Amino acid sequence: MNTRVIKHGYKVAESLYNLVEHDVLPGTGIDSEDFWQSLANIFDEFTPKNEALLDTRTQFQTQIDAWHLDESNQPFNQEKYQQFLIDIGYIVDEKEDFEVTTTYVDEEVAIVAGPQLVVPLMNARFSLNAANARWGSLYDALYGTDVIKDDNGAEMNKTYNPIRGAKVQAYARQFLDDVIPLTAGSHTDVCSYQVANAKLVVTLLSGKQEDLVEPEKFVAYNGDEQNPSAILFKNNGLHIEIKIDPSMPVAKTDPASVADIILESALSAIQDCEDSIAAVDAEDKTAVYRNWLGLMKGDLKEVLEKNGVSITRTLNKDRTYKTLDNQELILPGRSLLFIRNVGHLMTNDAVLTKDNQEVPEGILDGLITTLISLHDLKGNSQFKNSRQGSIYIVKPKMHGPDEVAFSNDLFTRIESCLGLATNTVKMGIMDEERRTSANLKECIRAAKDRIAFINTGFLDRTGDEIHTSMQAGPMIRKGLMKDEKWISAYEKRNVRIGLQAGLKGKAQIGKGMWAIPDEMSAMVATKIAHPLSGANCAWVPSPTAATLHVLHYHRVNVAEIQDQLIEQFSLNKKTCDLADLLTIPLLNKREELSEQDIQNELDNNVQGLLGYVVRWIDQGTGCSKVPDIDNVGRMEDRATLRISSQHICNWLHHGILTKAQVMESLERMATVVDKQNITDASYEPMAVNFSSNIAFKAATDLIFKGKEQPSGYTEPLLHQRRVELKAVN
Repeated sequence: MNTRVIKHGYKVAESLYNLVEHDVLPGTGIDSEDFWQSLANIFDEFTPKNEALLDTRTQFQTQIDAWHLDESNQPFNQEKYQQFLIDIGYIVDEKEDFEVTTTYVDEEVAIVAGPQLVVPLMNARFSLNAANARWGSLYDALYGTDVIKDDNGAEMNKTYNPIRGAKVQAYARQFLDDVIPLTAGSHTDVCSYQVANAKLVVTLLSGKQEDLVEPEKFVAYNGDEQNPSAILFKNNGLHIEIKIDPSMPVAKTDPASVADIILESALSAIQDCEDSIAAVDAEDKTAVYRNWLGLMKGDLKEVLEKNGVSITRTLNKDRTYKTLDNQELILPGRSLLFIRNVGHLMTNDAVLTKDNQEVPEGILDGLITTLISLHDLKGNSQFKNSRQGSIYIVKPKMHGPDEVAFSNDLFTRIESCLGLATNTVKMGIMDEERRTSANLKECIRAAKDRIAFINTGFLDRTGDEIHTSMQAGPMIRKGLMKDEKWISAYEKRNVRIGLQAGLKGKAQIGKGMWAIPDEMSAMVATKIAHPLSGANCAWVPSPTAATLHVLHYHRVNVAEIQDQLIEQFSLNKKTCDLADLLTIPLLNKREELSEQDIQNELDNNVQGLLGYVVRWIDQGTGCSKVPDIDNVGRMEDRATLRISSQHICNWLHHGILTKAQVMESLERMATVVDKQNITDASYEPMAVNFSSNIAFKAATDLIFKGKEQPSGYTEPLLHQRRVELKAVN
């Protein structure tokens, strides 16, 4: 057990205490005793409120379960059900219209639309990669993915060949023609880019000189005017750099010596303390906070060994250019960083009460991550994160306006203790729980002075949909969920309510993750739907995906889309039908499913569940690319696990599955997962001994104990088993 330091009645793990005392507090201007006294006061004040909110969740779930089980409510009547939710306070009254008043928001959040990375903060390398994903090579992104195919439509061999290189160049030049077109001709035909008289001079192979259709998009350059090394454009607020370097091999095949096209890609990144990590104790939390401290001080580094060579990863420096009036233009070299704290449910032993009870982890996150962020605000960092002097904290898994108001009050209290102006901390609201979706307008109102982000989270939202309506009946197959009426209403309401509350120009309206990182061609073909919906950011799984997804934001002017939507909404004040949102995705007829359909659905859910859980428990990996039952790599985190486990629970509860059938699938799929991980030297096979394998037992817990878990969350059972494994290793 950790040695502990007692501060004002609370027992702080020595690892956390030493980090705060020796690394975090110096340079913040915050006195040590004042901080620990504030910590004690905040826990005293907010812990009972946190517990009361969790009790309310339980009360609502109990009432909803009882309503579905009451025979007088059968057959199901949508209008009666909705009125019941209003009567018990699950749905609150919508008050008058309002507009948010958030100020001092960075342009990456308020003004410029673009991709957003989400990355596990527990992994320093991934955190650095995400922070550095502000700029990406379009050539590399195209060459290394399936976006470029051969003439038969199949993915080309990724080893270098000039045919593939030529296709990359052609694709990139077409992109330039689309977003920074010439008055005549094509960028394909350019033999030189030069600067003269504060203008871009574009010379074609024919000898003709052409202008840009929109000359104002050319904003800066590097090198001398006759032989620039970089030409910088700005389109829809996003920068494009044409890199010119005749010495590079690819440039030798290009008449204009273009070596690459560098795109401003991940404008922002969420450093995640929640679903994508496996932090279960004081040791883990201290490691997470240490990485955030490195990012806020700008000195985070990671040493990697590659082919026998040590490589040190650090944060990228800013980028410098010359403007057309010969001034210096400095652009950020790194993504604007948010941090996602944990929600209200979990506790952590990093701090214990006098009675040895763990404190609410979300309150601890708020305190420590805000304290660490002072280094950025006070100029202690090598690199500036927020140029507006704000701290961006995403709060996940909040259920309804009261829980948002609780987080708002908590942030206000933390700001007061740390000497910050009220609303310095900006809040991101994850619209990923059913009670938040149904009350989104009032949730936004509860944080209207500090909100800077709302985001749909289809995965958690589906998990909560299944759990909330567990007693209503068996759910449709998991793969059909996206075709249901509720999900369409959910996605549209999020944008509509956000815009009606005045988020345009003040906050991000986001959309969820592309979860198949190897299928970039499909992403490029379909993810343009997110900016077309009026969302000004959407999640991507990698820096490469960010560079490809940003192509959509060059082709779609999201600000114009939002203006059009706002005008439409002004003519029709009614929000999307709440009844659609509350439509439960029930299986129409049990007879629709063959026995093979049922087995396939079970095997698919079980294989994905096991593939994720075994890495979470054994290796402490909270997010990774896990091969599915067809060996397609998919990004998995606790949100995907929540769906799979709850779906099995639902079918088991309603008799579509039997316990014996589930156990047979678990054991058979464990062997499949073992084979899929056979090249991982650190992997511990599950099928060697099912009765003693902790990861396998965690998976069975999630299914057979899942129906009773609060909101269907997987965290309590995962944490319990991970702590068990750490204790024996």
